[in-house]
Amino acid sequence: MQTQDVQKSLFERLGGEAAIEAAVVTFYEKVMADPLLAHYFEHLDMSAQIKKQIAFMTMAFGGPNRYSGRDLRTAHAKLPNLGDEHFDAILTHLDETLRELGIGGDDVAAVRGIVEGTRRDVLNR
Repeated sequence: MQTQDVQKSLFERLGGEAAIEAAVVTFYEKVMADPLLAHYFEHLDMSAQIKKQIAFMTMAFGGPNRYSGRDLRTAHAKLPNLGDEHFDAILTHLDETLRELGIGGDDVAAVRGIVEGTRRDVLNR
């Protein structure tokens, strides 16, 4: 990675809002095809969920903060039997999505680190 790239936010290095949107849409296609995860989303308005996730990831990766949803702990508190295997599956789908979109290994690792940092809140530990 070049010095000028390091100075850019992760949001910028990933390709900005259009890239985040493409990643989120592809990511949820994978999630909805995964029997371990799909049932957690089947009663949600997926269009609204995608918009919330785009706003959340944009903020989390250093882009403009337009996220107005609940905090992660509250948003996931009532999901039954949510555990590490579910979180790990989400990480796998996210990694695959980013790699398919041509995101480099350093940036995939940076995304993974940010998402991994949410594990305790998502799993309400």
